[in-house]
Amino acid sequence: MKIITYLANMKRSAVVMLMAAVALVTFAQDKNQFNPVQTGVNSLNIAPDARGASMGDIGAATEPDANSQFWNPSKYAFAYSKGGLSLSYTPWLRKLVNDIYLANLSGYWKVGRDDNQAVSATLRYFSLGEVSTASDISSGETLNPYEMSFDVGYSRKLSEKFSMGVVMRYIYSDLGYSSSYAGDQSTGASAFSADISGYFTTYPIIGRNECQFSWGWNISNIGSKVAYNHGEDPAFLPANLKLGTAFTFPLADYHNLTFALDLNKLLVPTRPLESSYDTTTPEGQKEYLDALENWENMSPITGIFKSFSDAPGGMSEELKEINWSLGAEYSYNNQFFLRAGYFYENAMKGNRKYFGVGAGFSLNVVRLDASYMLATAQTSPLDQTLRFTLTFDMDGLKEIIGKRR
Repeated sequence: MKIITYLANMKRSAVVMLMAAVALVTFAQDKNQFNPVQTGVNSLNIAPDARGASMGDIGAATEPDANSQFWNPSKYAFAYSKGGLSLSYTPWLRKLVNDIYLANLSGYWKVGRDDNQAVSATLRYFSLGEVSTASDISSGETLNPYEMSFDVGYSRKLSEKFSMGVVMRYIYSDLGYSSSYAGDQSTGASAFSADISGYFTTYPIIGRNECQFSWGWNISNIGSKVAYNHGEDPAFLPANLKLGTAFTFPLADYHNLTFALDLNKLLVPTRPLESSYDTTTPEGQKEYLDALENWENMSPITGIFKSFSDAPGGMSEELKEINWSLGAEYSYNNQFFLRAGYFYENAMKGNRKYFGVGAGFSLNVVRLDASYMLATAQTSPLDQTLRFTLTFDMDGLKEIIGKRR
């Protein structure tokens, strides 16, 4: 029974979401330095769509599409189409289990006569699979833990080159029963959060070519804690600061190449590291317990500001909390796409390191994108992760419907 309970918890806890297999390898190398930022509902930071994932999890400043709600919702104001709808599916951690997945439905619609505004919405559902609590002496029960969120957004151009956007989000996490965060509750935990973002784009002339140079930022998941175990075990939401830039230039007629860079930092205070205190003495043990209590009771807003200066290792450790992604996208006539990218996270903060590759094909109405992840970190459970995204263009649908009439 202990083994079954352990496996069930591993599937559903935040440890899995922090890529437990990678963590254990790193921890064995230097347990005194391994100190990832700990949050609840980590599924909120999983890239939902194949396009962004194939470029190494990039999207803060790339061309707007139906999945911009996750990356930078302010991009919707610059979308060329009147509206779009996207459905994505990602089998997750398939090297560990075969029944965890992320499903994402996202869309937007331009409003107003001048098309300078857009409303958007996203529904995410992250299933942690089916878990049986059966043992040799008990038939047990079947659990289906999951996390979900629903959000609505609004974006608007503030000038010809700059837009901003806001998103309001409801979050629900039901881990089933006891885990590192869930305690002994049988009901889920709810939370609310908000995003604020900005997007700037310009079209410089280089030589004889008109290029596109864009910058974007998104501060996401600013909100309440998610209160597990009837409020006894609150966990920080994965508040995140995303900064990015993208540059697109034409190679020839109908041929474009885009290079993009994203930087990410969790705006969550770092949990005190026990090895930083002399817990062999009563004084040191008390200092550690006091620091741990302060971390657990810290408000999310205070935690955002503390997250820039509270790492036990000082500024060098703060810099290790910054993840970066570098990616490229080639497009032919906006119909055929090839993409590649790389994501890096410091070994002491989770050790996620992987290449992403992918392709896409677009018709007037529908676009199909796929991506494949190749992990470079040893024994990474993220290796060989696939994503699929199907996107519908509302302008194309209206045109087809109009012709039939």
